[in-house]
Amino acid sequence: MSDIIGLAASAAGGGVFGLVGTVIGRVAGLIERRQDNTQERARWAHDAAMQQARMREITVATEAQIKLADAAGAWRGSAASMEAEAAIGESYKCVNAVRALTRPLLTLLLWVITGLVYLGASAEARVGIVETATFAATAAALWWFGDRGQKAR
Repeated sequence: MSDIIGLAASAAGGGVFGLVGTVIGRVAGLIERRQDNTQERARWAHDAAMQQARMREITVATEAQIKLADAAGAWRGSAASMEAEAAIGESYKCVNAVRALTRPLLTLLLWVITGLVYLGASAEARVGIVETATFAATAAALWWFGDRGQKAR
């Protein structure tokens, strides 16, 4: 009988240890899965951060290309304007005189308009309007007279 009790105790003890081993294995698997999920979330966050950094880099590069294209277009426009001016050539003296006086008269008119706007505008509106008019008058004066030196013959 004692052999049967010892056999039953061994079977029960083995079953309990087997069950405990299974529970420990399942708990270890659950912990391992949680760690994998945590690691996967961290990888996803890292991938998202890298994608955002790539998008910022592309945005900066695109903005730089747009600025470069704008500057190149402005220089092409300036070159075309200078070529058009050079292509006009000489004409009658009165036509040349009118052409020569057009820029100075328009510049003087721009500065007179700027002064009148400044005197007639209210204090609040004066800043923006006068800044815009001064920008236009200065740009026109520098554009028109910036390359008015003696031409080589």
